[in-house]
Amino acid sequence: MNAPVPPKAFTPNAKDLYEPKLKDLAAIPGTEPHPFPLLRTLKFLKDPLKGVTENVEKYGPVYRVNNFGGWSVALVGADANELVMFDKDKNFSSKLGWDPILERVFPRGLMLMDFDHHRADRKTLSVAFKPEPMKHYLGALNDGIARGIADWDQKGEFKFYPAIKSLTLDLAATSFLGIAWGPEADQINKAFVDMVMASIGIVRVPLPGTAMGRGVKGHKFMSAFFAREIPKRRGVKGDDFFTQFCNAKDDDGKLMDDQAIIDHMNFLMMAAHDTLTSSLSSTVYFLAANPEWQDRIRAEILAVRATAGDKLPYDRLGDLEQLEWAFKESLRLLPPVPSLPRRALRDFEYGGYKIPAGTHVGINPMYVHRMAEYWEDPETWDPSRFSHNRSKGRHKYAWVPFGGGAHMCIGLHFAYMQMKAFFYTLLAEHRVVLAPGYKPDIQMFPIPKPRDGLPIRVERI
Repeated sequence: MNAPVPPKAFTPNAKDLYEPKLKDLAAIPGTEPHPFPLLRTLKFLKDPLKGVTENVEKYGPVYRVNNFGGWSVALVGADANELVMFDKDKNFSSKLGWDPILERVFPRGLMLMDFDHHRADRKTLSVAFKPEPMKHYLGALNDGIARGIADWDQKGEFKFYPAIKSLTLDLAATSFLGIAWGPEADQINKAFVDMVMASIGIVRVPLPGTAMGRGVKGHKFMSAFFAREIPKRRGVKGDDFFTQFCNAKDDDGKLMDDQAIIDHMNFLMMAAHDTLTSSLSSTVYFLAANPEWQDRIRAEILAVRATAGDKLPYDRLGDLEQLEWAFKESLRLLPPVPSLPRRALRDFEYGGYKIPAGTHVGINPMYVHRMAEYWEDPETWDPSRFSHNRSKGRHKYAWVPFGGGAHMCIGLHFAYMQMKAFFYTLLAEHRVVLAPGYKPDIQMFPIPKPRDGLPIRVERI
């Protein structure tokens, strides 16, 4: 039986929770202590999908593991996703799950908040995702994408991943800040790369020369950048995210303080920049590898352009249905956040096991998205599985690339919009081509990316 829901003012604190040891998790099957735990973690990071698959086959859908230096319990399956994400009894802390991974580089981002604090800040920030500002963002995205890809068909073979990363950074500057990057653009890009890579750094203190040291330095740089800009935005009307955050008020009519704005901008810029770069790269690869689907989606785009013109209107986003299927299917196989950590605030039961309060808990979209229990022929890229007829009756937590429950990605509609604007411009007059027999080597953690940069050609039709 679950304990009562905590009172409204409840804020989880790691100091209030016991850190379970191996003896506390002894009844749960799983890995044993390793004489060289660092080697096991490095092996897992090399191919995390293989590691999770081997663990599930050996131990079942509930197992203990001690990668990254501490004990945690993995819960695998759509029911586990629902238990942890929907969290109707407020049993799981997102903040205390993510803190060991992200607190030094993305402190107090939306994913690192819980319950009332999370709900209040999310409500305040949601003003930037309403239809009117979204229409403005789309206009800027249409123009920026057209400029950004104008010479791609002249490049010959080029690496798509760094190209789209540069473009999404430029687009983020326009939509999020309402400005073009100045000479600091390369340093900003490096800062976000370093901040993300710090999340899987083996050394968890910011020593010089370590991934965490570089990440903390990047966080300091970006925080100073946003701090300089905030006074320029207070009391000013603007259509970009940043200006709206600077002037958004909570239910008591109070503005966010500077530090809250800095923290949210750091986190949301990373989410818009890095996760979308990953998602667009995945979709480009799968469309290039499946030219028949590329042709189908091009026909869909041209049908919209016949009446809407060469700039995608906001009210025509829903007409790109097959493109959305392709995007969803790409995120099924390569979700931008492959696993999600939480921390249990009280004892709970799942899968026949009692799991004590304080346990670090992980769920795994990367693996669940490939389970034959939910997906026919799961290793095959097949966008039509997201058609209405084929998706009807599927467990609603079998596909969770944007999370779920209270922590569902606040920017998911922005992500869909930017994706559709990008392909609406790219595929209307171009085809994307891979070298014969090419398959990318994917680095899955912390955010999927092709290790070789994803070489492609963009050919004008």
